[in-house]
Amino acid sequence: MNDEIKLTFPGGKRVNAEVKGFTIETDQPVYQGGEGSSPAPFDLFLASIATCSGIYLLSFCQSRKISTEELGLVMTKEIDKDKKMIKKIIIKIQLPPDFPKKYHRAVVSAVSQCSVKRHMVDPPEFQFMLNDQ
Repeated sequence: MNDEIKLTFPGGKRVNAEVKGFTIETDQPVYQGGEGSSPAPFDLFLASIATCSGIYLLSFCQSRKISTEELGLVMTKEIDKDKKMIKKIIIKIQLPPDFPKKYHRAVVSAVSQCSVKRHMVDPPEFQFMLNDQ
């Protein structure tokens, strides 16, 4: 498996990432000099938390043969205005009315195991280098 992510710069403020044969396009919003033609990189970061949480929710239900028809998840955030950074991420699991009550705690626990979130809680070391190092 190739773990490399290669970037290309197709113009303007757009940055594309080649990931496992897929191209993920990003652009900056208009107010930051981009065209707003694609999600911004930070939007993808947030979406990765939400979708990771979602796959844990989906897998929990599928493994127990619980209907996912009315299942949902909404992620919101609170901003620290002084630091201009996110201070809290809120993940609201939307369960269908007939979702078994015996699984309420367990589904929250399952969703909290999201690997993206776990990497934020125990972050990896970052190393930046030039191509000749």
